[in-house]
Amino acid sequence: MLAMWWLGAASSVAYGLVIGSFLAVCIDRLPEDRSLLAPSACTNCHSPLRWRDNVPVFSYLWLRGRCRDCGVVIPVFHPLTEALTGVLALLLFRRIFADPGDLDGPHAALWVTRLGFVSAMIVAAAVDVKHRIIPDEVSIYAVPVGVLAAVALQYAGIEGWWLVPWRSAVLGAGIWGGAFGAISFLGEFAFGQPVLGWGDVKLAAMIGAFLGVFPGMFGVVFLASVSGSVVGLGATVWYRRRLYLPFGPPLAGAAVAWAIWGDVVMQAVFPGFVAAGY
Repeated sequence: MLAMWWLGAASSVAYGLVIGSFLAVCIDRLPEDRSLLAPSACTNCHSPLRWRDNVPVFSYLWLRGRCRDCGVVIPVFHPLTEALTGVLALLLFRRIFADPGDLDGPHAALWVTRLGFVSAMIVAAAVDVKHRIIPDEVSIYAVPVGVLAAVALQYAGIEGWWLVPWRSAVLGAGIWGGAFGAISFLGEFAFGQPVLGWGDVKLAAMIGAFLGVFPGMFGVVFLASVSGSVVGLGATVWYRRRLYLPFGPPLAGAAVAWAIWGDVVMQAVFPGFVAAGY
């Protein structure tokens, strides 16, 4: 059983690297409405990439970060996205399959669901940093997926911290999406300029659908507000002027942290709350 656990851990990294390669394509193409199914090619010389040039991370290192045909530099975010997804896939595996006895179908379904959620957060954060937008494909369009995942995992028998009841998923999407929408509308009315983009509103609804109304999304908003404030203050001091920083990246980063370690945070803050299995 222990050997199977280690095999599963290694497989989770491999799956994460492959998924990360696809996420890099999404980050590159979604903002431009380009097909995600078109064959990969060099953006400079348009030469199709060979299979050996598509091995996550390793191909980048082998090619020394340059196209095999024209020598143009390959954007470093490609291997970084692949490596990050591989690491997060392993961290999720270690948390969800904490014991070799957890190697079963329901926990595998939970891992797939959480990895899909984390993948969407990676795309949302990266695109928001690069283009100041959050694609609907990884926000509002994914809300029904979050609700259906909650129904399926509840039916599969997932219990304890990892369970997000389907009612909590529905309320999470509605309440937090509505709350962010109200903040966006009232902020623009009061200050004459947007304080939250509608991409953030739709992303909040999506996170609420996957992590639930409470404590999931509540904890995410708290972590995102703290981290966003710290980064914003640091950037203001460094550049000696006030900067507009998108809220999508800290929101997505906090969601990833909560999706993996939310129970650890709750146990540190409210030990009895988690121990009671709420």
